[in-house]
Amino acid sequence: MNQFFSRRPDIGRRIRVSFEFFPPKTEDMGARLWEAVTRLEPLQPSFVSVTYGAGGSTRERTARTIGRILSESGLAPAAHLTCVDATRDEVDRVIADFAGMGVKRFVALRGDPAEGVGARYRPHPGGYANAAELVGALRSAGDFDISVSAYPEKHPESPDFATDIDMLKRKVDNGATRAITQFFFDNDLYERYVERARRAGIYVPIVPGILPVHNFAQVANFSSRCGAHVPGWLAERFDGLERDPQTHALVASAVAAEQVLDLVERGVEDFHFYTMNRADLVVAICHMIGIRSHAHDKAGSAAA
Repeated sequence: MNQFFSRRPDIGRRIRVSFEFFPPKTEDMGARLWEAVTRLEPLQPSFVSVTYGAGGSTRERTARTIGRILSESGLAPAAHLTCVDATRDEVDRVIADFAGMGVKRFVALRGDPAEGVGARYRPHPGGYANAAELVGALRSAGDFDISVSAYPEKHPESPDFATDIDMLKRKVDNGATRAITQFFFDNDLYERYVERARRAGIYVPIVPGILPVHNFAQVANFSSRCGAHVPGWLAERFDGLERDPQTHALVASAVAAEQVLDLVERGVEDFHFYTMNRADLVVAICHMIGIRSHAHDKAGSAAA
């Protein structure tokens, strides 16, 4: 890693990051989220996204979280939006409500079935059938920055990569600004995916989604359900650390920093971190890849 920095001393100035949060369900979770927002804001992310699920209460929590980010921080929020369990009119009203709040960025997703990951998805009879249609609705509604999902190991419901890439192209053709990938741990898979996309005529940025491993057992379980491969070497890194959270955190930050630095060597400059509403690992990873907090700049300006 030291050799890498000696070859590329400007790396931190060239990397752009964005962060994902989820809306809290309780006051304690809300406090943890806002602690993460406060600690990560000085890293000056390009934007921060807030997830959104089926059901009115989740949508309301998303709106409240985005409203607070807009009013109490200098961050640019991106509202997640899905097709699940909603008519076109209902989704269009949500778009208008977010736009009225001042939201200019969206993450447009088909969404998981209400029953959870792995259940069969059934479009709402009066709703948008998929993310491509949702992107089209957003593009018709305004000049928004629109991110969509991408799957380096293909979507688990896609029969093959050709079908998967075709859906990504439909989303881009309908107006998507960028794609953000599902998390992955093998950078070769990401690189091959980008090559497939470029051959298909997809030229928007394909931003790697990076998942810091806060709990390896949980990540391995979730990966098995969403089709993300966990390499044997990664399991070995965390072997025996189930009851050693401090070492686990050190290993997790090193693993993610190594992954990012390798991707930078391959020409990648934008990264999206799935924070899980926790700042510690993300702050450590960003520090290791050369991104520094600008909190002292604000303090210096205030003192002057």
